[in-house]
Amino acid sequence: MSRRRFFVAEVHAGRARIEGEEAHHLTRVLRVEKGQKYEISDNQSIYLAEVDAAHKSLVDFVILERLPAPDATIAIRLYAALVRFDRFELMIEKATELGVSSVIPVVAERSEKGLEQAVSKRLARWNRIAREASEQSRRLHLPQLEEPVRFSQALADAAFHRYFLDEGEAPPILSRLPAKLNASDSIALLAGPEGGWTERERTAAADRWTAVSLGPQVLKAETAALAALAILNAWSASHAILTA
Repeated sequence: MSRRRFFVAEVHAGRARIEGEEAHHLTRVLRVEKGQKYEISDNQSIYLAEVDAAHKSLVDFVILERLPAPDATIAIRLYAALVRFDRFELMIEKATELGVSSVIPVVAERSEKGLEQAVSKRLARWNRIAREASEQSRRLHLPQLEEPVRFSQALADAAFHRYFLDEGEAPPILSRLPAKLNASDSIALLAGPEGGWTERERTAAADRWTAVSLGPQVLKAETAALAALAILNAWSASHAILTA
């Protein structure tokens, strides 16, 4: 059985620590105790560590060894049109489990008014959700959660592969994936709001983004984003990444 993995702010001089609310969760909920061994990540490397002290608001680790890093994966940035926050938070959690490198909220023409202004108050909660999902799914890196951008800013992304999810007449996403991957490649996925994209947004995206669909069914915004991420994740995992 795999060991649990936790994230720490830094590893210094062979030691690391978790403080505050996160430490309280470890000691009171997960029952972490002195002498137990866990994996920890400083968002750069993975280590095997032993708990040296476990108190209500502080857990100290001593590093035993650095562990091998997982195979390289292609960075996938999710541009997700803002939807009601309970659904957006579900999207963040599941997108994190699916390996997304960053989540960028997008203000689309049909995004509910007022959500953009409320994001700043939610970012701390969203980062906590992403951290817990990263530990559960044993990620090496935490995803980046960014401030909202306008639709035109999202379209300016410079990813090598850019996919625009559209429930209209777009071809299936699998028919538009490249035959090979390079280590320097990246993928951007743009998922729409409730009610879908406007014709003006479709026209604007058509110049530099590849419109793709997930079949004939009309999916909820968060379902469409997660289904597309699952396809991209499985597809990239099945293709050898070329380094030359």
